Formats: sequence, C-alpha cells, structure tokens
Amino acid sequence: MTAEIKWDIGEGLDGASKADAPGPEAPPPTPDGDPEFESGTPVVEPDDRPVHFEPRPRDKRRAGTARSRWISPLTRSILAVNLVAIAIPVGGLLYLGAYRDSLIEAEFEALKTQGEVFAGAIGEGAIATTLSGDQMLDTPPAQQIVRRLSAPSQVRARLFMPDGELAADSRQLIGGGGVVHIEVLPPPSNRSSFLDPIVDLLDWLPRRRDLPVYREAPQQNAADYAEAVAALRGEVGSALRINAETDAYMLSVAVPVQRYRQVLGALLLSKDGDHIDRAVRTLRLDVLKLFGAAMVITVLLSLYLAGTIARPVRRLAAAAEKVRGDIGRKHHQIPDLTRRGDEIGELSGAFRAMTEELQAQLDAIERFAADVSHELKNPLTSLRSAVETAGRVRDPDKQRQLMAIVEDDVRRLDRLITDISDASRLDAELSRARSRPVDLGGMLLTLADMHRATAPGIGDVAVVVDLQPGVDLRVGGMEDRLFQVFHNLLGNAVSFSPPGGAIRLAARRDGAAIEATVEDDGPGIPEGKLEAIFDRFYSERPSGEKFGTHSGLGLSISKQIVEAHRGTVVAANIRKRGRVVGARFTVRLPALA
Repeated sequence: MTAEIKWDIGEGLDGASKADAPGPEAPPPTPDGDPEFESGTPVVEPDDRPVHFEPRPRDKRRAGTARSRWISPLTRSILAVNLVAIAIPVGGLLYLGAYRDSLIEAEFEALKTQGEVFAGAIGEGAIATTLSGDQMLDTPPAQQIVRRLSAPSQVRARLFMPDGELAADSRQLIGGGGVVHIEVLPPPSNRSSFLDPIVDLLDWLPRRRDLPVYREAPQQNAADYAEAVAALRGEVGSALRINAETDAYMLSVAVPVQRYRQVLGALLLSKDGDHIDRAVRTLRLDVLKLFGAAMVITVLLSLYLAGTIARPVRRLAAAAEKVRGDIGRKHHQIPDLTRRGDEIGELSGAFRAMTEELQAQLDAIERFAADVSHELKNPLTSLRSAVETAGRVRDPDKQRQLMAIVEDDVRRLDRLITDISDASRLDAELSRARSRPVDLGGMLLTLADMHRATAPGIGDVAVVVDLQPGVDLRVGGMEDRLFQVFHNLLGNAVSFSPPGGAIRLAARRDGAAIEATVEDDGPGIPEGKLEAIFDRFYSERPSGEKFGTHSGLGLSISKQIVEAHRGTVVAANIRKRGRVVGARFTVRLPALA
C-alpha cells in the first residue's frame, strides 16, 4: 500500500498553473442577505483549481460608484480650496469699509476748504458798519454770495446770525413774490447689471447704523446743529448723519464768519453722501465682475489640474483593482506614467515596481513550494519503504540496517525542515530589521578564531586572514545574518578543502564598497555551475561525504541575505597555468557612509 503527497499551491511541478485549466463557471452567489455571502465566503471551483475569494457585492457597488462619479472628491477638494482662496480677498474687497471712510474724510476736508473760502468772501463783501461803529452781516449781499458760490459746487450753504437766526440759504430764492425753495434731484439711475441685486445685498455690510438722523425743522436755527453752535464760538465743527428720507449719509461742516477775528456768523455747508454710496457701489460692481472672471478661470484651471491628478489616480486605482482581483496573473499591468516627471509618475513607477516584485515573490513562492515538495519526497519515500520493509523482515541485522536508514531519513527531514523554515522566515526578518554598523574585518578574524578553537586538526585545514591595513571595513546591516553568510562560505570551503590545504579570508575596500573573499584549495566548481550552485537545494558535495548531510540551502540563503543588504555574491574558479586549483567566493557590500 503506497500513498502520494501532493502540494497544491496553484502550480504543479511541471510549471503548468492549475488556475489556467478549463472548467465550469463558478456557482452563482447566494441571495442578498446571506451573512456568509456578505462577509466574503470562499468559492471553491471544480477540477481542483485553487481557492479564491469573490469580492463582496457591497465592495463592487462601492468601487463602481466611485468610478462613475461625475466629479471626484479630489476634484471637489481642489475646486473648494481654489475658490476659497480667491473668495477670502474678494470678500475683504467687497467690505470696503476703509474705502468708504476715506471718501467721507476727503469730503469733510473739501467742505472745510470750501467753507473757509465762502466765509472769507462773506467776511470781505457782506459786512455793514452801524452808526456806533460795530460790524455786522449785511443780509442781502450775504444771500447773493452764498447762492452764487454754492451753485457750481452743488453744496448747500446756510448762514446763521450770531443769535442763531437763519440769514441765508442757498436753496431759497427770495424775491418780491416770496421765497422759492430749490430741491436738487438725484442723477438718473442706470442699473442694468445682473449683479445689481448682489450689490444691493452687500450695501449694508460696512454702513454705520449708529449715526444720528438728519431732520430739518421748518424754522431752522443754529441751535439745531451742534457744528453751527461750535462755529459761532469761533471753532470749526463737522458732523455725519443719516438722511431719514434717502437713507444716505449727510455730511456737514460749519466754519465761523469773521472780520478781524470777530465772529459775525456761522456758515454751514452740507452735502448729500449719495455720491459716496455710488462710488462704493461702482467699485463693488467692478470687484464682482473681476471675481466672476477670476472664478471662471479658477474653475477651468482647477478642473484641468484635477484632471491631471484625478484621472491618472483613477487609472492607477482601476489597474490596482484588476491586479487585486486577479492576483498572480501577468496580463494586468499598472499603466506607465513615469514620463509625467511628477509625483503621479513616481507613484506609477512605485506601483509597477511593487506589482513586479509581488509577481516575482509569488513566482518564487511557487518555485519554492515545488522544490520543497520535490526535496521532501525523497526522504519520505525512503522512510516509507524502510518502514514497510521492516514490518516484513524477521532478520535482526536487516532490521537494524533498516532502522539506521529510518534514523538517517528522520535526521535529513529535520535538517530540511529547519533550513526551509529559516529560508521562509528570512524575507520577513530582513524587511523588519534595522541596519547597524558591522565590521567585516573583525567578523572574519572571529570566524578564523572559532574555526581554530572548535575544529582543530580537521584535515589540517588552516585558515588565514588577510585584511587591508588602516582601512575602515565597516558596512551597514544585520550582524548575525552577515555572520551566517561567511560562516556558510567558510564551512563550504572547509568541506571541499583537501588535507593540508588552506582557506584564505580577505577583506579590502574597493571604492564605495567592501569586498570580502573566501578562497580554498579544493577541486573548484564544475563548469557551467557557477550560478547554479546558488539555487535552492542544489547539491554538489565531495565524493567522500555522507549523502543527506547538507540540505542544499546554505548558498541560496547566503545569496538572499547579501542581496537584501544591497550587495552581490559571485563564485569563480582559481586557475593556475590553465588548471583549476580552488574556488573563490566574492561578497561585495556597500561601505558604511
């Protein structure tokens, strides 16, 4: 009765992938609501094909929804950031509080200058002298001066006597038939822009609402205006109010009318601030137009920028999704965007390298599984045969021979399993390890001392160490793993060295690398096998060595460790006069910076 062990890792020993074999379609998924189906249960396909997992239906819906969005989240984020970046300064410009205040301040300065001019003209041309020699305002000339000077400037001028009585008003024409009141109408409105409603909505932002309301009494008096009272005291006064009828600013400045520093009255100049609101409104309208143009340009540039980022990222995500859903096959490739020369190109290159590395790891795992299966079959077959035969043999000597075979096979299996376990853990260990300074010169000296101390007189093989003097021979890496490399190489050299031979360990600096060599005086390496000796389970042992003593993984593990340290290891034969006189293993590692 015989049994056969089969390793089903997706690819057999013949290299043909079982996943590529034809077979019926996978069974349909279970109905919605099944908790096993919702959590992603394994689906086993017929014909002994490997087990794979179907993606969850909710994941499929989520992936499809993400790719079918009209505007991706990244595009929305870029749009939001760019629009906020221009909206903040535009919001500050639309406030325009400081601009309005500067216009008001300029109007006050202009009214003060005009008031001083008007008051000087009245003080020179409308003064009468009484019989007692006192000076006073001559009302008719004063009225004429006030009306003529105020007409071109569109400023309302009112002249108050020292007792507060109104003497002249530029908006009143006094004739034989009575008094005619003049009212200045506002300019016609030309509101035609579609932005006017927005400007109307913004008009209240910087407007001050704590100002007093301007109201005009039927019988005006200087006491109604604080600035006029200040002017009768010889001071210049000003006031800012809100017109109750037009809701516009009302600016007024009062200056004293003097003759030889004698205050003869107060001149009050007032002006409607509607033109200030119109200036602010016009500026707001211009800012909104510029903001609209900037917003259109920003949106277009943001969409372009998002397209150059989001579309390639979507392509990479879709390709990664295909690779994830069909892992282990080579017909799905990550798009090559490295020609972009930016971070997206770097991401594409990293994805491609990661995918290739993943594929290489999967291939290596398949090959490793196949090699393990092959190597384990031999001792298992021998062990099975010996056990079956021992049950039928009655001769004690033959039984002892069979038990010896069983013991050798068990020891061989133990060595194989130990080395296989070490090789399988090596990648994970090297990826997590932290690099530290390692002195190769001191390591080679330690190996030589260990050989002399632990294996004296073994074939009288001497170990000689030759180090480059005065040179830093440190490299970066894992000290215990690098020690394992040179320990394997030294043990390999000892096993092939003839009696009375010598093993030479040397290390020197070669530019930015440290080069270490292990040489022996053995028969050398067979022609055409200089690279094959680093393959897993390769076994080319001396003729006198007992079969199964080595697993054939030592040199393979050594090469794996050296390459993980960004180094190289090569083998060569030493020749003298055309004859092979030994073997040389050369390890090159980057020197410690």
